[in-house]
Amino acid sequence: MDNMLCDELLQEIFMKLPPSSSSSVSLVSKRWLSLFRSSRTSLSLRLLPPFPGVASLCSLLSDHSSLSSLSLFLSSDSAATAASTDSAVSDYILAAVSSCCPRLRALRFMSGPVSLSSLNSLSTACTRLTSLCINLPRPISLRWVLSFPSLRELAITWSSGGQEIDPSNQLEVWESDEIGTELGLQSLCLVGIRRDDWGVGWLWSSCKKLKKLRLQSCQGIGGPYSSFVQCLQNLEEVELRTCRSVIDGVLFHLAENCQFLNSLLVYDGGSRDGLLYFFSHCRSNLQKLDLRLPLDLNNDHLSAMASNFRGLLSLRLQNCCLVTGEGLKLLGTSGASSGLEELALINCDVVERESGLLATLGQHLRQLRKLDLSHNELLLDKEFISMSVSCTHLSDLKLRGCKGLTNAAIVAVLRSCKFLENVDIMHCGGIESEAIEVFVEKCPKLRRINVEENKLSDEAKTWASNRFIEVDV
Repeated sequence: MDNMLCDELLQEIFMKLPPSSSSSVSLVSKRWLSLFRSSRTSLSLRLLPPFPGVASLCSLLSDHSSLSSLSLFLSSDSAATAASTDSAVSDYILAAVSSCCPRLRALRFMSGPVSLSSLNSLSTACTRLTSLCINLPRPISLRWVLSFPSLRELAITWSSGGQEIDPSNQLEVWESDEIGTELGLQSLCLVGIRRDDWGVGWLWSSCKKLKKLRLQSCQGIGGPYSSFVQCLQNLEEVELRTCRSVIDGVLFHLAENCQFLNSLLVYDGGSRDGLLYFFSHCRSNLQKLDLRLPLDLNNDHLSAMASNFRGLLSLRLQNCCLVTGEGLKLLGTSGASSGLEELALINCDVVERESGLLATLGQHLRQLRKLDLSHNELLLDKEFISMSVSCTHLSDLKLRGCKGLTNAAIVAVLRSCKFLENVDIMHCGGIESEAIEVFVEKCPKLRRINVEENKLSDEAKTWASNRFIEVDV
């Protein structure tokens, strides 16, 4: 049989196999191993000390001749070693990639900072690269981006250390970067910009086609806001994570300059005034809001959302301690949420604190497809069931960490929610194996369930196997 299958046919078969079959395929024969490697288009490697030599790494990468996506990670020890040797390890690894992966389209290189000379070599060898994720040293220099004309996605992390820039030279750095070049970037992620960093202004003014922007752990934006606003015209999605120092300025300019923004995420660092201004003055028709703001979000913000946003499809709130039932009911009963398809109230004590809140939300949010009430440990059956009876179109339900729920909650879900496909009931101590067994057997459209392995009886495993239900434990 092995001789009857030509190389091309075997490779075609390998490309259609699920990842779980990879280890079995590689053990059949040396021929199968070679063909399997040459057919793979995606590869993820974690490199551990002692580091492989360039020749060894090149040999491994050369065996994967069809690679278009590559992720490389160094262990914590490796990262420390790379930093102590002035990026020598990172540079030789990147040199191996440059020489052996000419078809590469996506590279994620999580290691110590890489040198600009290594990036220039990469741009010459991998001309098809459209996605790049790397760490860079300071001072900030982004001229090398011009050498990657095909880039559409770029993610840069600047390490916490690095060379300080002499304030007397900052004006010179900024003026040298002021070039009228338009890049094709559509997605940009910048991590770790400090207050004294300079040199990102040119990048802002050159990204006129940007659709997705993510800032994380940033104390500044690396240039003047007059440059920053030039990249906002076509933005559709923005993520701001731990950026309290710049949140006001960013939100103000988003509200004033974005007309196509449909998704906003703000985690761990906001400003009540800045948030209120954005929610009140945003000119975009926001469809997705994801907020984790324990001490910044309150009912005033929810009221502004209810008044200004009429097309919300997804609302996710995490750890929002200052929000009350009054604010959520106002938002839930307004025109802003009439078409809401996803609602998440994760670790929001208002869910446990105010009786009848979930029932009211369920009665007004009858279009819900996804509901996430994870980590509300004191949520009781009565409150949850009062909502579930109204949410009959749910396809995705997450109750992870809801320790107060019991078998009665599962019975109610089984009775009311006939379209459920994905369910997460991990760490729900009150839900026992008997209820899970019945649920796996009788939930008509179930395709995936997250639950502890010790709660899965042999019968439940059999039903899951027979019905092709994926079980994550």
